[in-house]
Amino acid sequence: MKILVTGATGYLGRAVVAAAAARGHSPVAFARTASAAGLPAVPYDGDVRDEDAVLAAAAGCDAICHLAALVSVWRPRRADFDEVNIGGLRAVLRAAARLDIKRVVYTSSFMALAPAGAAAPVMLNDYQRTKVLADRVAAEAVAAGAPLIRLYPGVIYGAGLLRESNLIGVMISDHLAGRLPGLVGAARRWSYAYIDDVADGHLAALERGEAGERYLLGGDNVPQMRIFEIVRDLTGARLPRRIPFAAALAFAACSEARAALTGAAPRLTIGTARILNRDWTMPSDEASRLLGFRVTAIRDGIARVVAAVGDRRVSAATGPAGDRRTRE
Repeated sequence: MKILVTGATGYLGRAVVAAAAARGHSPVAFARTASAAGLPAVPYDGDVRDEDAVLAAAAGCDAICHLAALVSVWRPRRADFDEVNIGGLRAVLRAAARLDIKRVVYTSSFMALAPAGAAAPVMLNDYQRTKVLADRVAAEAVAAGAPLIRLYPGVIYGAGLLRESNLIGVMISDHLAGRLPGLVGAARRWSYAYIDDVADGHLAALERGEAGERYLLGGDNVPQMRIFEIVRDLTGARLPRRIPFAAALAFAACSEARAALTGAAPRLTIGTARILNRDWTMPSDEASRLLGFRVTAIRDGIARVVAAVGDRRVSAATGPAGDRRTRE
């Protein structure tokens, strides 16, 4: 299949493009800087908010894998979340309808679902709010007959780019460098999905998923602190501090007040603190049964992250011949 992959230069997007190419498909990488990314795909530079660009990139494609999203806890302009996370999905749906593309996979998020113990989704920050609203747009499209397959990954982690969408990699890197203040909600259980598993799940959905269906691509459901217990076992690093929820809320309120005055991103928001203090477990049994979705054991996955973070730290501190360099 010729597959348009939006958000192709993102953390998950790169993995999906690589998986598509490895399985013999012909990916078209759509992103603002796709031509400079060196991906194994035909690059198409464009913004998912530009409907004409999405339509042009999708022309001649057999399928669309819509991954583009603004993954962040805060932006000074809140409408950015709406335009990318909701408007981008609408642009993809319209392009697919105009071009009669019969297979469209939309990557939602575990945050668009209700947390454990809740009857309905919650909207605690702008990312989560717009993913919940986009999920409703997707449901309406399915009800209207759109050939849409919805995927809900858990907390995606693995080696690769250290950015907001690779939260676990960033946290482990910061912890090993002594920059992680501690954990909010350390005992809360989340579902951790290894990035290669999630990428393979996307290709399985494109190849044999049922239009209109929803698949949960989770992983091991463990407390947040379990990640750092594994890191401790592998490296000898101490466990991070447990930050009380009340203290986190107080710090977040101060951080948001500072952001309102300076325009600088807050180090923690009230919404993020509330998200961290909830359980976000999810099953993957149905995806395993219907799509062949596999789950990498959390210890194996974290070991790979630790190894990658260690390699990155060594390469940043040494020259081509292995000589130690001084950072400027």
